[in-house]
This record gives sequence, structure tokens and C-alpha cells, in this order.
Amino acid sequence: MAPSFDPSAAAAPGSGAFGLTDGPGEARVHILPIPFDATCSFRRGAAGGPEAIRTASAQVELHDLVVGRPYEAGIWMAPSPAEVEAWNAEARALADPILAAGGPGADTELLGNAARVDAIQQELEAWLFERASLALEGGKLLAVVGGDHSVPLGAIRAHAERHRDLAVLHFDAHADLRPGYEGFSHSHASILHHVARLDPVSSILQVGVRDLCEEERAAIDGGRIRAVFGTDWAAARLEGRNLRALIRRELEPLPRDVYVTFDIDGLDPSLCPNTGTPVPGGLSFDEASAWLEELVRSGRRIVGFDLCEVAPAPGGEAGKGWDEIVGSRLLYRLIGFALGSR
Repeated sequence: MAPSFDPSAAAAPGSGAFGLTDGPGEARVHILPIPFDATCSFRRGAAGGPEAIRTASAQVELHDLVVGRPYEAGIWMAPSPAEVEAWNAEARALADPILAAGGPGADTELLGNAARVDAIQQELEAWLFERASLALEGGKLLAVVGGDHSVPLGAIRAHAERHRDLAVLHFDAHADLRPGYEGFSHSHASILHHVARLDPVSSILQVGVRDLCEEERAAIDGGRIRAVFGTDWAAARLEGRNLRALIRRELEPLPRDVYVTFDIDGLDPSLCPNTGTPVPGGLSFDEASAWLEELVRSGRRIVGFDLCEVAPAPGGEAGKGWDEIVGSRLLYRLIGFALGSR
């Protein structure tokens, strides 16, 4: 951070995320954008999320009433990766006819397309694993910004390899525990299925889930995989129960090290109206913040995190819409809580 930097001034033209000027060397926080949304099953747009968040972040006040001054640690957001953009363009073209048909069925060509999309996502996973590993080896706090919710798997795997007893705190309207969806084994609806197969992940707590199939409900066993369903949360809120006490009780079984994966549709859809698969209900911004605040107060450490499924309004001016305005503020809070936990 340059000595002359004024955190109260407007973001300067050409500055980085949040109006900052940090480079990758001095920044303690690295944000890696992943503009990929090929398997979005209802409506696309999340690939535009990272750049929209980058633009919207210029409006975020750097002094936050809850997390203080995260900017002081240095925050750098990488350029949009050209290889990911190319993978997304290819995978989208292959996935479009599959999604239109509701899956490949027995169609040989569509089955081949689905296999290639899965192969691309495996390439993306390996690419992200390598880059996440380099960031972690350099002592950085890594934030992955999607893109659809299939993208952070490589980063989660990189964190799991460094923390042998890792919890995953998952905010989402959906359980994402399907082995595959619409012919894709690496679908956005399958991310937690793959995370659960990582041996170092000892515990998964899902918050805000309110849309899931019977197979996913059966996978939530109350042991290694637990959930605070949207209906549970709404009932506690309507009955006037102490929500912070509920949060503390649900967090209590988690080990010390926690990775946070945050699908924006875990929030009330009034906060993310253009996300790919919105569902009525969900957390308020302050309720989501309370979960993260109690996690840090408990003495647990947020070792890394991702924010996915933020989608700018189609036809609007990207970076000026409500979805990315909310997303950029949630990203800043996540950074602040993660730094505070370390």
C-alpha cells in the first residue's frame, strides 16, 4: 500500500479491486476470478460475475463497521484468465444442446459432448489446484470468485491437502450433493458430492438449503454432513428464537480449520435476483454475516473461501447492478472475517 493512499477517497481510475493498487507480491489476499458457467442448468450469467464484482467493488467503503479495515492487508485480484474463458466458450457450446434436451439421454453425439465438458472441468480443476497451491505456499489467503458453483473444487482440494481435519461451511439454497446432473458429473449441482469424497474433509455444514432432491436429503446424514435447512432457519426466526445461539450450537462440532464455500443464492433472492437458480427464502445479508462472525468468535480459522453464482443483470451495465453490488460487499466481508480469524 502506497504511503499516499487515501482509503476515504474515491477509487482512482485504473485501480484494482476495491480501488486498491496492491500487486501480487505485497498483497496478503489473492482473489482469483473463474469466469466459467457452462453447466448452469436454468439460466447463465455467472461467468460475468467476477468482472462485474471487480467493477462494483470500487464503490465499497474500505472501512467496514463489522470487519474493520481488511484493505490494510493488501488485496490483489488477478486478471481474468484467458484459458478459463476459452474453456468456458468451448464447454458452453457443447453443453447448450444437452441442457436444451434435459440431458444427453442415449444420443451418442450428446453423450460425447457431455464427456468433453466433464473433461474440460477436470482440466479446470487441475489448473485451479495448481494455482491455489502456489498461492497457499506463498502464505496468501486465497479467495476464488466464480462462475458457477462447480468451479472451486480445485481450490478446496488444495486447502484439504494442507489441513488434514478440514470443515467445509457451505452457504447455498441447494445441497449440491447429486453425483451428476443432466449428464454432467462435474455439474454445479455436484460440487459438494465431490467435496465429500475428499478424505481430509471431516465435516460439512450446509446453511440455508431449501431446494433438494430425495437422494440429496438422504446424503445429509446428521453426522459428517449436516444441514441447517431454510425451513429450520425460517422457523427459528419466526418464533423469535436466539439466532446467534442457534449458530453457535451448529458450529460447535466443527474442527478448527474451516473452508467457506458461498453460493450467493443462499441469500434471499431479493439480494441476488439474477443468480442462476434463485429460490424463495434464504438468509439476509446481516444473518449471513452473523454466521461468519460467530465462526470467527469461536476461535476457528477460515483458511480459504469462494463466492460463486453472482450474475449481473442481462442487458445491464455490468458492475453497476444490484447483484454485483451485494456480491462485492459480501466478498469484502468474507475477506475481513478470514483475515480476522488468522
